[in-house]
Amino acid sequence: MTHTHTHGTTRAGSGPAEAPVRAGGDGRAPDVPAAVTTEGLPAWLGPVADAARTVRPQQLSRFLPPESGAGRQSAVLVLFGEGERGPELLLMERAGTLRSHAGQPSFPGGALDPEDGDQATTGPLRAALREAEEETGLDPRGVQIFGVLPRLYIPVSSFVVTPVLGWWRTPSPVGAVDPAETARVFTVPVADLTDPANRATAVHPSGHSGPAFLVESALVWGFTAGVIDRIVHYAGWERPWDRSRQVPLDWRS
Repeated sequence: MTHTHTHGTTRAGSGPAEAPVRAGGDGRAPDVPAAVTTEGLPAWLGPVADAARTVRPQQLSRFLPPESGAGRQSAVLVLFGEGERGPELLLMERAGTLRSHAGQPSFPGGALDPEDGDQATTGPLRAALREAEEETGLDPRGVQIFGVLPRLYIPVSSFVVTPVLGWWRTPSPVGAVDPAETARVFTVPVADLTDPANRATAVHPSGHSGPAFLVESALVWGFTAGVIDRIVHYAGWERPWDRSRQVPLDWRS
């Protein structure tokens, strides 16, 4: 776990790799470099970083951004850390009182703001870190961005989402910053995500179906589960599981 990868620093798009990220809006955190680097990454994250460099959009989802450029630009932080049970992933659960996706687990993230900068270069990196801090209290100074997945599309909300991959190099306390929006913030061991006993296919009344994970007293499905499923697959972590095992969703989902 101490072996490091030295692929160097790569640019997010064609913009400056060291453009500063202003964390939050209260000035309590200093500028954080919006750079993508795999230097010092733990060996177990190597396959994820490798996949991020080579995976094509069509390999991640059949829902891709409209060629017209329509859609609201957003980003999520896919944050890996190391806990008591080894590698883990940070998730949050939306408040049950929200009108859309109530109670649904997700990655921290949200829409790009004008201050995040260029959506084609480092804007998504800034947005992912900013939103993670605003929603979970995460200190972005402890996060190393090591990869960016291709932009994906969520048709029901018209969001164009950039998954930003992070290594929680220096963990910081996290929790629900605004209970009106977030019910809880939690981590899930990667071992639980790859355990066949925790895997199923979620089926929506609309007919849509997709991968799901039953972990930490939560059902992870939809966009978040789809990204996790593809990461697990292309990192070579996937174990055979029963795809015929179904979990029904209701219309409110």
